[in-house]
This record gives sequence, C-alpha cells and structure tokens, in this order.
Amino acid sequence: MKQGNYIFNIIVYLIAIVFLIISFIKSKQKTKKALIKAWNSFKNILPMLLGIITSIGLLLSILNPEIIKKIIGEKSGAYGVLISSILGSVALFPGVVAFSTAALLLSSGAGYVQMAAFVQTLMMVGVITLPMEIKYFNKKIAILRNLISFVLSVGVAYLIGFILGLWN
Repeated sequence: MKQGNYIFNIIVYLIAIVFLIISFIKSKQKTKKALIKAWNSFKNILPMLLGIITSIGLLLSILNPEIIKKIIGEKSGAYGVLISSILGSVALFPGVVAFSTAALLLSSGAGYVQMAAFVQTLMMVGVITLPMEIKYFNKKIAILRNLISFVLSVGVAYLIGFILGLWN
C-alpha cells in the first residue's frame, strides 16, 4: 500500500470514530440501535461477500496476469471491452465488490477501459435478474432496458478511454 493511501485510510477512520463519538454523546440509544442495525446488515451480507471474494481469489489464482492482459488487458481493444461487458452483464455482485474486483483485475493487468465496461455493465445490466425484471415489467421493456444499458455502458467505457487518453 502506498504511504498516501495509508494516511488517507487512517484519516477516514479517525473521522468516522469522531462522528461515532459525537453521535454517542448526542443519543446513546440511537447510536446503539444504528450500530446493531449495521452489524446485522454486515452479518447478512458476509456469506455472499466471502463467496464472491473466494471465487475471485480462485479465478485470479488460475488466471495468471499474462492471460488477464491478453484477454482483457489494455491491448485487447474492442475484443477485451466486449468480453468485460459480457462478464459484467452476467455477474451478480454488489457494488462494493464490483470496485474491489476491478481493482484486483487492474493490478493483474486488466485495462482501464475494459474495467470501466465491466463495472458499468455489472451495475446496469442484469442478465441473471432478467426473469425477475420481466415479471415486474413486461418482456419488451426489460430486454430493451438491458440492451440500452449494455450499449450505454460500452459507450461510457470508450468515453473514459478517450478522456484518459488511452485511445485516440
């Protein structure tokens, strides 16, 4: 971890502790209630997070950085963006895990544009949740929403590439 990140993390934790103390001074009962609620939420999401993190760890141990660079690295171009977009469309991760997964893949050689496409489609397109979406909306609207989200996600990924100066 870089020195700046370490210091930033310490500052954020200190600010959180200060606000927790202020909250506790203002209302002990509300603070206790909020902490219990937060703990219960954490306990509920922990099994899913551990499963996802384990899966990602296994995937990263099987796929070495060279394979990642080849499939979704900066030089993979449109093919890598398409692969990343498809993976993001079918994955079912919470947002918190999406960003940490993208960071892990970036450190293993994935490209920024490819990871932008992955995260965008992960958050906006839901192939796994499509049957539920069809149930609440109709088939045409659900499919249209997912298709538009997919196209926009790829477009945003390319826009990020242009903004960062990765592609001309």
